[in-house]
Amino acid sequence: MFSLPSTRSLLSTCRATSTSNPLLTFTRNKGQLAPQRITYIKRHKGVLPVPTGGSTKGTTLAYGEYGLRIKENGARLSAKQLVAAEEVIKRKIKQVKGAKVYMRVFPDIPVCIKGNETRMGKGKGGFEFWATRVTPGRVLFEIGGAPIREEIAREALRLASDKLPTINEFISRTTPPRLGNLVLYPEDPAIPAAPPKAI
Repeated sequence: MFSLPSTRSLLSTCRATSTSNPLLTFTRNKGQLAPQRITYIKRHKGVLPVPTGGSTKGTTLAYGEYGLRIKENGARLSAKQLVAAEEVIKRKIKQVKGAKVYMRVFPDIPVCIKGNETRMGKGKGGFEFWATRVTPGRVLFEIGGAPIREEIAREALRLASDKLPTINEFISRTTPPRLGNLVLYPEDPAIPAAPPKAI
């Protein structure tokens, strides 16, 4: 004969699972992008990264033929903004069979917020949403997987750019990499290099 578990045993099971995995206690925005496993649910606020070295990693296309790249100042993008932009791109390129969307960033930073007009103290605010910090020149989305016309890709990425709080640019395979706010054009072999200065 089948017997239902008591309410007390159900509550103890829920408490045990919620304390072992902190993600189970935060069910807000559950259907959106979020890391599978984390160590701490709260993290320092941090600052936006500024590319000071000479690395151009993540500023050119890796998977697709066309892409969307941040043109100026970096920003903190939430998972909700990234999902909205991705859905717009998928809806626009649905007519092209085999076309794929590649998201080059992932929201893995927990953002905690305290309520407005709250007194100082009483610890850090509660978890609110997942976000990611992106630098200027970073590629956000790529379109590829099948031959696609540039007009369709440009329109899809324009619609996605409207969903994001950054100034973006459309790039292709021939677009040079970007170092922060500077575009690194390949050197022309016809122009001789300047001789080094004597010290």
